[in-house]
Amino acid sequence: MTGLHNRRIGLLFALFLCLLVMAGARAAWLGTVKAGELGERANTQQVEDLEVPAARGTITDRHGLELAVSEEAVTVFANPMLVEDPVAASAQLAPLLGRSEEDLLEDLSDRDKGFVYLRRKLAPALGEKVEKLVIEGIDTVTEPRRTYPQGAMAGQLIGAVGTDNYGLSGIEQSHEDELHGSDGRRRLVKDAMGEVVSIVETERAEAGEDLRLTIDATLQERVEAIMGEVGATHMPKAATAVVMDPRNGEVLALANWPRVDPNDLGASPQYARQNWAVGASFEPGSTFKAFTVAGALAEGLIRPGTTLEVPAEIQVADRTIGEAHEGGGASLTIAEILAQSSNVGSVMVGLKLGPERFDKWVRRFGFGELPGIGLPGEAGGIVPRPEDYSGSSLGNLPIGQGLAVTPMQMVSAYSALANGGVIHRPHVVAGEIDEGRRVISATTATQVSRMLEGVFGAGGTAQEATIDGYTLAGKTGTAEKPDPETGGYSAYKFFSSFIGYAPARNPRLVVSVMVDEPKGAYYGAEVAAPAFERILEFALPYLRIPPD
Repeated sequence: MTGLHNRRIGLLFALFLCLLVMAGARAAWLGTVKAGELGERANTQQVEDLEVPAARGTITDRHGLELAVSEEAVTVFANPMLVEDPVAASAQLAPLLGRSEEDLLEDLSDRDKGFVYLRRKLAPALGEKVEKLVIEGIDTVTEPRRTYPQGAMAGQLIGAVGTDNYGLSGIEQSHEDELHGSDGRRRLVKDAMGEVVSIVETERAEAGEDLRLTIDATLQERVEAIMGEVGATHMPKAATAVVMDPRNGEVLALANWPRVDPNDLGASPQYARQNWAVGASFEPGSTFKAFTVAGALAEGLIRPGTTLEVPAEIQVADRTIGEAHEGGGASLTIAEILAQSSNVGSVMVGLKLGPERFDKWVRRFGFGELPGIGLPGEAGGIVPRPEDYSGSSLGNLPIGQGLAVTPMQMVSAYSALANGGVIHRPHVVAGEIDEGRRVISATTATQVSRMLEGVFGAGGTAQEATIDGYTLAGKTGTAEKPDPETGGYSAYKFFSSFIGYAPARNPRLVVSVMVDEPKGAYYGAEVAAPAFERILEFALPYLRIPPD
């Protein structure tokens, strides 16, 4: 018995010795071969390094009304290694985070990840509900969220911000460097149970700079309302209006229809998010005739009282140009040609200029280049060079066909006529200084302005547009849109516009209204001129601009 007992003790001793050797080998393996990987996993389970987005600068209108602000929001994240029951956690979190249980389960089941965002920038109230669930491995952190207190007001102009806190469009994008600020870093240290024991700001976030715009929110709101009525009445593809001070280039209102709410960018179709005022190119039609006349006046080829024998139609190479209205074929002064929007008379003036001089003056007014407002999507239009002219080009270009311009280019060019021949770069950020650029002489600018007053007089194309106490100057435009299928012009798609300024003898405001493909009525005098009139009816007294 004693020998058997000793053998059993020996076997147990050998077994314990074997287990001890195996444990030692395991410890040595973990401490050497697997030390790096295990240390990294332990560190991941106990330390979270998070980026802390900086609060973006506030965007305000010219009077300080907040248009874009940053407010605190709650971001929910997870350490999947610490989530014991991903299925239960997904079921609890899904209704609060607005995600499906399947999507959340996929994130929470990935044990190879030590950090994953579950939802960014939730409302604080929802963040509190998540915290009250007390799910191990699920945590929250506050970060700024961009909101737009005025909703859709100036939506395309202001733009929007993505979840990463970077500007996606509009002012938010073009002034990203100033608005964004400097992001910081935050380290969360947890104990073995996953509870946060310390939060350390390893790098402090610095808020972005505030930005004040030249936009007047009250005027902007009224202009948008008027454009909304244009949209409801004429059901166009799009419409835009700009109000600018010609004395310094400050844009006081820039409205696009349909409107876009940057608080809910996804609710608007992609085409509506474009800032039509700076990015849409179109053939201007009759509104361009003012520059044809201005160039010929500057060259001394005509005077306002110069009389031309204007036939009912004119042949230029292979193209026959007639009048857009009934009649034609009369002796007309240059002033009458502009007031009555005579196509034939304008072509005759363009032919006097010739290709080189016509091109020179078109480009002097800024066509074919960026106006310089500095907004995303800004276009420079399309202006052919004289060497690219066809035989009939001077039958098209003087009446605003065969070239493309943007609404902002037209506003800028008309501001030269309103401001004694000097253009100031259009801008939407307050404080930007521009000394201006002389385009034509003050005398020529005054001559064209007086002729544009005639558009509102007897026989003019906008004689029904009047504002008591004020003299107006401007021009209607009704342009046929090119038809890519035929290579000619559409018989039913038009671009209707009106652009002008007031008071005509001491201009303080330039206003453009442009409507793309209105349904039913399509003449600029019927579609755009009434909106032009209504904008000025509000803006002139609101801005306390005295009558003539």
